[in-house]
Formats: sequence, structure tokens, C-alpha cells
Amino acid sequence: MTVDGGGPRLLQVSADPFTDTGTGSQHATEVEPDTFAYGGTIVSSSQVGRFPAGGSAALSWNTSRDGGATWRHGILPGITTHQGGGNWARASDPSIAYDARHGTWMIAGLVIDAAINPVGVTVSRSADGLRWQDPVRAVGFDGQGYDKEWIVCDNTPSSPYFGTCYIEVDIPSSDNLVVMSASRDGGATWSAPSGPSGVNLGLGGQPLVQPDGRVVVPFSTDTTSIRSFNSTDGGRSWGSTVLVADVVAHGVAGGLRDGEGLPSAEIDGAGRVYVAWQDCRFRAGCPGNDIVYATSTDGTTWSAVTRVPIDATTSGADHFLPGLGVDRATSGRSAKLGLYYYFYPNADCTDATCELEVGFISSANGGATWSAPRTVAGPMPLSRIAATGGGAMVGDYLSTSVLDGKAVAIFAVGRAPADGQAYDEAMYAVEGGLPVRGGSTPSSTGPVAFTAPARERQLPPPVRH
Repeated sequence: MTVDGGGPRLLQVSADPFTDTGTGSQHATEVEPDTFAYGGTIVSSSQVGRFPAGGSAALSWNTSRDGGATWRHGILPGITTHQGGGNWARASDPSIAYDARHGTWMIAGLVIDAAINPVGVTVSRSADGLRWQDPVRAVGFDGQGYDKEWIVCDNTPSSPYFGTCYIEVDIPSSDNLVVMSASRDGGATWSAPSGPSGVNLGLGGQPLVQPDGRVVVPFSTDTTSIRSFNSTDGGRSWGSTVLVADVVAHGVAGGLRDGEGLPSAEIDGAGRVYVAWQDCRFRAGCPGNDIVYATSTDGTTWSAVTRVPIDATTSGADHFLPGLGVDRATSGRSAKLGLYYYFYPNADCTDATCELEVGFISSANGGATWSAPRTVAGPMPLSRIAATGGGAMVGDYLSTSVLDGKAVAIFAVGRAPADGQAYDEAMYAVEGGLPVRGGSTPSSTGPVAFTAPARERQLPPPVRH
């Protein structure tokens, strides 16, 4: 497989090593990757062996030390019973951070018991991204349910909170109450959770840390809007939430589990926060989604919603599951942005006819103008990707890291299975990443062509482990 049918080749980064877990996981499926880069190292993790009812048999680690040209991979130890040494039946929602002060890679995961209750957040740690310790218990394990955690660390030496790491997670048993926890010892121990005031119910938060130590946490209010909140004291207290934007989204065809309403958040070298999501407001009648974003320098005041110009608003395509990356060595009008995403060339399809593809587009001037889009992988029918109660699944999120001017993402690709297997869905990456290049197609903030009717917040709220 190659980009655009003749460009850089795709590398298979990892695969499901399990043949029969004995409990109904779908062999040869990998979904929902996160990726993080620091220095010359890129680490990724995904669910391995997805269960239809939630979670997976294990979480992977995938590490490159040469900008994504080559990869080593394995299974995180000590989490599930399937890979040996663990206590939990399933795991889900991997998220990655690096703590520069303590020289520690971390992969946070949601662990799930045999009754399919998500009981808490664990953190696996490594000094080199290759040798991983058994996990520590970070948040939960108190009888409540948890969902959609995310981890980040303060890596600015001049910050008063340098070396502090943060986990965001929500509590479905409390209507998706959003809470935060902090660690100041390299992820070994974590504080009791606390959270923001105001509208504080949601999921899918992705915390970011600005150079002065301010933590900005964009999150989804269960598909209806994106909100954010801040901490300016190293996570000892959290402010009230503010509105980033309402979400106006097209329901993706084919019953695909598409991550509707969940943000993809990144930050440039000066601390400008970018939050991207799928949205149909710029398409008359809402026949499909664009990828849109908003920006902020303080997490309190947000820009107008801006459309990424992947194609014309009349194209008939549908774009979703954005994974936005920003080169943190750049900032402002010179910020380099790389965006991987999934899409249907034809939004008006069915579960039998939808063709899922992976695309890429980039900007070299902070999103003012964009390159031409590229097709990275696909098409793939939905029958080639893992089945879940919420629909066929490649993940609820996608992630991109930009390193030395190249954007690297790990993404799920379903190929035609062989040897009687039901699936051949594994993690792939473009060899060496894709260069972040500028272009001449401008982004836009209007005209707004569709306004969604008011929607009630879902109760009970969705759980997406």
C-alpha cells in the first residue's frame, strides 16, 4: 500500500498476537491509537483484540526512534489476563505522554473487569519506550465507572510546574462528571481527583500545558458542544468551564462508530491551543462533515470556528475522526499543522456500500492556508473493521505527532482477511511520516450554511470504552 497509489509506502506497525482469548474478542483487530513524540522518539499505543461489547484483550506499545521509518512493538505487561500477569479482563482508551523532568514515557489505559465495568485508569511507565513496567493504579478503583481518560505532562523547564503530569477522565455513574488528577513524581503516584465548576459533564477531554504551566482542557459535552477549563496552579484547583463552540454534526453513514463530538487538541510552541472536530455547519442541509477547529491563547477566549479546506462544501464527501498534530518547534503564523482524518468519498452510503479511507492535509502558516489533500489508505469496506455495539470501529479518536517537519500518525486499516480469519485490521503508518507543506487554499470561517436544532443532552450519557 502506498500514499495516493504511488507515493510513500505504508508500514504495518503492529498486529494482534492473540489467537483465541476464549472470551469472544475479535482476533486480528487493532483500534483507537494515540501517538506522542518527544526528542527523536515516537511512541504509539492501541487496543489489541477488540471485544464487541467494549474494550480489548490488551494494549500495545509501538516505538520508533528514527522519525517513523522503523518501528518496534509489543504488548504492555501486567494489565490484562490475556497477555499474562494482569488482573483485568479488558483494557481500552490508550493515551500517551512523556515526562521530560523525570525521563519517563507513560501510557494511560482504562481497565475493565469481567462484568465489563470500567473500573479505573492505570499508567504504564518506561524510561526508553521499549521496556515497560507493570502499571500503577492512577485514578478510580473505588466502585465508580470511568471512561475516556487522557494524559499530558508539563515539559517546559521554566514552568513553575515542570514535571507535573495530568490525567483527565469522566465518571459515567455521575452523568459523565469530568475530573482531573495530577502526579509530581514521574507517574508513580496520583492525587485524589477534582474537577471544574460550571457545565462539567462530558467526556473525551484532552489536556494541554502551555509554556507558563497553565493547563487547558478541551472536552466534549456528549456531542452537543466543546467546552474547556483551566488550571493556573499546577492542578491544585480548576476553574469554571467556558464554551469553545457548539457542535453541528452529520450522522456518519453505515453505522460507523465515528467519535462524534470528541475533540482532537494540540498546542504550538508559544502555547496557542488548537481544537479540531467534525462538523457540518458549512454544508447546506448538513449532508456531510468537514473538519473544523478553533484556537485560543488562554483557554478562555476562543476564535471563530474555522473550516479546513479539504474539498468543496458541495463535494458529497464526509470527513470525521480528525487527528490534529502541531510541530511544537513552531508557533504563530509559522506553526506547522498536520491533520490525518478518516473520510467517505460518498457520504450517502450504507453499511454494505460505504468505503472508508484515510486522508492527510497540512498547513505551514498556522492554518491560514492548506496544502492539497492526500489519500493515505483505503478504500476499505466496513466489514473489514472490528464490530462493536456502537458500530464498526477504527477508534473513537485518531492522533498525529509532528516531528522535524513530518507528520506521523498510526491508524487502523482493514484488509481482506486470509486463512479463514474474520479480520485483518492492524495498525499502519506512512514510512517516515508525511512532510508538512504549505499550500494556497485558504481556511474560512463562513458562510455558515446549516444551524442544528437545539438538542437535549443524552441521558444516560454514552459510554465509549
